[in-house]
Order: sequence, then C-alpha cells, then structure tokens
Amino acid sequence: MNLKSKNHHLGCSNSYNVPRYLFGFGSFAQLDEMLKLVPNENSKKMRVVYCIDHFFKGHERIKQLPIEPADIVLFIDTTDEPKTDQIDSLVKPLREFSSEIKAIVGMGGGATLDTTKAISNLLTNPGNASDYQGWDLVKNPGIYKIGIPTLSGTGSESSKTCVMTNKNTGVKLGMNSPYSVFDQLILDPDLTKTVPREQYFYTAMDTYVHCVESLAGRHRNAIGDAFSHQALLLCQSVFSQKDIQGDQARADLMVASYLGGCAIANSFVGLVHPLSAGLSVVFGMHHCVANCVVMNVMQEFYPRETDQFHRYLDQQNISLPTGVARGLEPSLFEALYQSSIVHEKPLKNALGEDFKKILTLEKVSRIYELM
Repeated sequence: MNLKSKNHHLGCSNSYNVPRYLFGFGSFAQLDEMLKLVPNENSKKMRVVYCIDHFFKGHERIKQLPIEPADIVLFIDTTDEPKTDQIDSLVKPLREFSSEIKAIVGMGGGATLDTTKAISNLLTNPGNASDYQGWDLVKNPGIYKIGIPTLSGTGSESSKTCVMTNKNTGVKLGMNSPYSVFDQLILDPDLTKTVPREQYFYTAMDTYVHCVESLAGRHRNAIGDAFSHQALLLCQSVFSQKDIQGDQARADLMVASYLGGCAIANSFVGLVHPLSAGLSVVFGMHHCVANCVVMNVMQEFYPRETDQFHRYLDQQNISLPTGVARGLEPSLFEALYQSSIVHEKPLKNALGEDFKKILTLEKVSRIYELM
C-alpha cells in the first residue's frame, strides 16, 4: 500500500519499544540472572514485587521463581479486566516500601501485565490510576519492570499502554506513555502450553486485529507497517495449522504478539477496539473475546480481513458468543455508544476527523445489533 496516498499519511512521532528481551523455550529459568542485571543505584533497594496472575496460585511455576524473604508477591485477580480502583488498592500498601523496591515482575496475560505497568508508574508518580488515563500524562519513569507473558496476543508485553476501566466514568482507556514500556521481557513459549484452546485463539486474534487496524489506518509509518505485516504472516502460518498449540506454533504466536504490540507502539488501533471497549465497559466482556465478537461483523469497514477472520474461525472450529447486543433497551445502546465514541484517537485513525458524522448513535447501535 502506498504510504503517500491521500487516504494514508505518515504518522510521525517518537517510538518506544522494549529495550531488552530474552526469547526461547526454557528462558523463564533465567529470571534470576535478569534480576541481577537490574540497574540499581541505591544498594538498599533489595525488594522485588511479583505481580502474578491468580491462575498460578499454588502452581508449580511459583516454586521456580527466585523469590526472596523480603520480596512481595501479589496474585492479581484477572476474573475481570483491570479497574482503576483495583490498581489503586494494590498500589496503596506498596507506597510504604517504594523506596526499597528494586524491580517489579509481571507474570501472566495482558491484564496482569497491564496491571504491572500501571503499578510501576504509580509508585513513582502521585495520585490515582484514573489521573493517568490518556496520553503522555505520566511525568516520571516507573520502577524497573520485567514482563513474562503467559498468553500470546495482547501485545501488552511490548506496547506503551496499560488499559484500565474507570467504573465511575465508564471509560476504558490506557495509561499511554513511554514510561509504560517494560524494561525487560522473558518470552518463553513453554508458558503458553496449557492455555485452554478457545482462550488461546481469542487472545491470538488480538494480534491479528491490532495489525489489521494499524495497516488500514491513517497514522502509519514504514516501521509500524513492517511489524504488522510480519505479525500477520505469523498468524496466517499458525492458524493454517491443525495443531495451533504445537511447539512451533506457540513460538511463532509469541513472536507475533510481540511484533503486534510493537506495531501499535508505532501507530494506533482502529474501529474494532473502541467498539470492543463498549462491550467490556457495559457487559464486562473480556477484551480478546470482545474483539472477536466485533471483528465478526466488520465486513463494511474491513471486508477482506473480516472474511479471513471467518476462515480462521471455520478452520479452527471456534464458536463466538452471538446475540450479545440484540434487543437492548435504548439506554444500553446509549451506554455502548458513549463507551466507544470516547476513543477519539483510534476512531480518527480509522475514519478521519469527521468520525462522529459516520458513527452516529443510530449507526453504532445497528453495528452492535449485528453482534
């Protein structure tokens, strides 16, 4: 696609990607070595905070972590997606020890990694999580953070955002900042081996959607496009296989997830993510499932990519929730509309400055009814 066409222009801004990553089967075992390499100007900073998906409570993997007596272990409840008040409640007791914390380790899926990034930022910046929902509001670098994804697809491991929902305002919006980028990643495909198959698929599709939206948008550059194209090739390779959770497929998908996050760090998402946010805010639907529900009806806006998505569903025999917004009360359609239309940057990326003329309440309600 010609980046100089009148419908697509270069998105010029400074880009931030993860400075260090370790990839490979068994690399999880090297966390202890990674912690020894943490820059530490203050010798008294000896504590490590572990933010671990509650799925791993009592799991064999916990015994493999180099946890010391002074360290703090938090099991993050990911039953629901991250909420600003949930993050505030995790940060509050940690502030007493903030001067002693050397590093924060996040281990889990996108919700856990986003929570880790938010905690890191809030331990060096005053106020509450809701104060930093938006772009470039974080003023001070966070505490050194290491990300260990145990799901592939969200791109949280390599993106500069940590997405949170504010229950008081009904806004689902990220803490978008270069300070949200992880300082170190450990990418170990062994950690995704036991993910339930449908969850594995839904999460993987987040990468697919990221790249589709980025390539179809107006805020683009050649580097972001390169990340997107390669991630889509890897997705195609994985989802054309019979065993999408074999060793090579898991390794390829972990790389695709990383590249998809890098793509978004160089661009913006598009129409799917704002509509998905509406489903999450109003119905509490998890992000990756919500993305799939939205992508399933995006023929008008992303026709070729929606057809491809349908082929992936058929090839892998995956079922999606249907009828999720059928026959709703007008007040619920209004809530869905307000929760999606607030995402101006992605919607401008997808539809241009006049996106509100296209996405009227009536239009958005009809799109949700298709779901």
